[in-house]
Amino acid sequence: MQKYLSGFIMIMVASMFITTAVVAAPNMQEGKWEIKGEMKMEGMPFPMPAIPVNFSQCITKKDMVPQKQEKNQECTKVSEKIEGNTVTWVTKCKDKKGAVTESTGSVTYQGNSFDGKVHMVTTDPKGAKSESNFKMAGKRTGDCK
Repeated sequence: MQKYLSGFIMIMVASMFITTAVVAAPNMQEGKWEIKGEMKMEGMPFPMPAIPVNFSQCITKKDMVPQKQEKNQECTKVSEKIEGNTVTWVTKCKDKKGAVTESTGSVTYQGNSFDGKVHMVTTDPKGAKSESNFKMAGKRTGDCK
């Protein structure tokens, strides 16, 4: 009887892990994505118009964070979390002049599209800080090449 009970417990534990893995995968189709958005600078002495930002990126299940790669920056992903269809992350980038930007973002996937936002705090080499917010929407346009 104990032999059957321990086998049953092992099956239940294994099924919980399988269920968790299936639930953790967002509804996102891998491929080439077109990302469009607007960047707003915060805390300026006068209102600044939003800056349009558009780029394409290959997004996969291994890297679901949409990001425009800047040429003169070295970036590290500090954390990433997946809950349902939403991916949240924190990245830290440093440019060649010594400015450091910490970004906190989230996107919610809906199969072939997503909506998201990123909040960035940049500290220049002298310690002055600036903040910006980026609202974005993405749409899958095809396969990665």
